[in-house]
Amino acid sequence: MPHLKTAMITALIGATALTASPVLAKDLRIALQSDADVLDPDQSRTFVGRIVYASMCDKLVDITPDLEIIPQLATSWTTSDDGTAITMQLREGVVFHDGTPFNAEAVAANIERSQTLDESRRKSELKSITSTEVTGEYEIVLNLAGPDATLMAQLADRAGMMVSPTAAAEAGADFGLNPVCSGAFSFAERVAQDKIVLTKFDDYWNADAINFDSVTFLPIPDTTVRLANLQSGDIDMLERLAATDLAQANADDGIVVDSAVSLGYQGITFNINNGERGDNPWGNDKRLRQALSYAIDREALNQVVFEGAFAPGNQPFPSTSPWYNQSFPVEARDIDKAKSLLAEAGFPDGLDLEVQVPNSTEPLAVMQVVQAMAAEAGINITLTSKEFATLLSDQSAGDYTASQIGWSGRVDPDGNNHQFVTTDGGINDSKFSDAKMDEVMNAARVAGSVEERKALYDEAIALMMDELNRVFLYHVNWIWAYNSSLKGFTPYPDGMIRLENVTWEE
Repeated sequence: MPHLKTAMITALIGATALTASPVLAKDLRIALQSDADVLDPDQSRTFVGRIVYASMCDKLVDITPDLEIIPQLATSWTTSDDGTAITMQLREGVVFHDGTPFNAEAVAANIERSQTLDESRRKSELKSITSTEVTGEYEIVLNLAGPDATLMAQLADRAGMMVSPTAAAEAGADFGLNPVCSGAFSFAERVAQDKIVLTKFDDYWNADAINFDSVTFLPIPDTTVRLANLQSGDIDMLERLAATDLAQANADDGIVVDSAVSLGYQGITFNINNGERGDNPWGNDKRLRQALSYAIDREALNQVVFEGAFAPGNQPFPSTSPWYNQSFPVEARDIDKAKSLLAEAGFPDGLDLEVQVPNSTEPLAVMQVVQAMAAEAGINITLTSKEFATLLSDQSAGDYTASQIGWSGRVDPDGNNHQFVTTDGGINDSKFSDAKMDEVMNAARVAGSVEERKALYDEAIALMMDELNRVFLYHVNWIWAYNSSLKGFTPYPDGMIRLENVTWEE
């Protein structure tokens, strides 16, 4: 009899195990390379902040892994024949985390906030929208100054993220302290440099696709420590596995590695005219920036730091992009040319350059290699390591000479350029200003064909290669590593972590 009872219990346990998979994970723990900045889609600019938003803030539209624009909070849209109006049908039955209904009035309020909030970085992204018309509870018309080939791609990112108009009106510029959106998870807690905790939003319109009770984002700058935490089970997933750790991760049966080619770039941004510190030799004379570029061997940099896993780059998109200007291939290193340019600029004996760099493993390694290369041309680089949010804050304020910084990339080429190089660009921390650049970049937004846009971007790239307010270095592959119990994750070229239909199976 005892044996029979034991057998029955064993059978029941086995049956339970079979029916219990997949199961809800009480908390999904994701390690980020750095801490996010302010959690306000209108004010923020960090890549990791966008990863948090992917769980917290739905957008009007989203993208597929193949970079097609698809519905999210907007279910469909039509563009007028003359390209000056977009009519959107909106998803019904959606509420923000504070219970405020999502409707056309909410969309209008969000666009107005993005365009008028003093601290907003989305102004240039939505500049083409001259007004909105609420034509029904779930229908809105976006009136445009002219055709805008970039707008739908902008609405697939932070410019299209919808926040609660109620919460936004009450909080103003402090909205990021307690953000309220309409995504799958709502904001619960934040401890700076430690964690951001989100909890499942039961009234989410697509709740059946969400299989976790909460998600916690943990900033861990050191790549080796991130991987060690994954192997020990202290985290379930990490973003941006170091290329040098690929072999170790692939050898671990408990870890899955996924990757996708990035849409963006990494490089060095110079202060051209942002406050008093912009008045320096590097900001005042493009020949110095050109000299630094010639001093760098981009292929060697890729091999030394990333074991060849990334792609050398000298433009805001990789050479595989249809927008790449083939007239400017990645130049070979030329120390003599670098020294000649330094001499022309009045520095035959070389000069110093301070570069601020994020305090995480790969950026520091990149700049140490660049530092060694530049020294051979007479450029003496001093590295100042900073926490990433601090680096961004100082860069915005003009408290820098140069920054090692990148951009995660956007579906449309405008997103990698306009806001960085136009006079009133929302993230133009260089304060670079050139009338011809403004003309070309603005024309590319309204050009009627891909061919016209390509010709304009080719012209813009030629200007960028001459001025070099951004010296491009390389293009990354996004590499994720995660516990093998995590199922259904899909890598996207934008580097985001989307948790719809992702499950945990012990």
